[in-house]
Amino acid sequence: MKKLLSIILVISAMNVSAQEINKKIHDQVHNKDILINACTREGMATFPEFKEMYDPLYAAYTPDAATMIELKKLVKKEKIKIVFGTWCGDSKVNVPNFLKIMDALHFKEKNIEFIAVDGHKKAENGIIDGLDIKMVPTFIIYDHKGIELGRIIEGPKTTLEGDLLAIYKKKS
Repeated sequence: MKKLLSIILVISAMNVSAQEINKKIHDQVHNKDILINACTREGMATFPEFKEMYDPLYAAYTPDAATMIELKKLVKKEKIKIVFGTWCGDSKVNVPNFLKIMDALHFKEKNIEFIAVDGHKKAENGIIDGLDIKMVPTFIIYDHKGIELGRIIEGPKTTLEGDLLAIYKKKS
């Protein structure tokens, strides 16, 4: 009986702590439905307002070939956290372009975490607490040990692939 009760409690705790992926809420700041918290690439890319720009921008973006050759030599087992807003114009432009770069690098999608925020640049349950997010999108690159290597905030200083290369070169 004690074992059964323990199992039920563990399962209940897991369900309570599990986050809903691709959760939709109504954002009071922008007065529209948005995604919030952890998302999948598919959930983000198919969210109606985000999709209208995602598909054509992803298809049209051509990363700089010379920069990509250099990046391919440096990319290893890093992890990337993308904090974005489905309501945000910069996110709608830069996230598809960034993912085009990641796809060209054959970067493992399992090493990319997507977190959607509301109009106040907040997520639920403290999932971005400590990340110091002031603008979106914010692309945070971590080494394989989880140490932050650098960020691209809101938009690139040069190009997304150029800024990414600068982050990787600092690591070397």
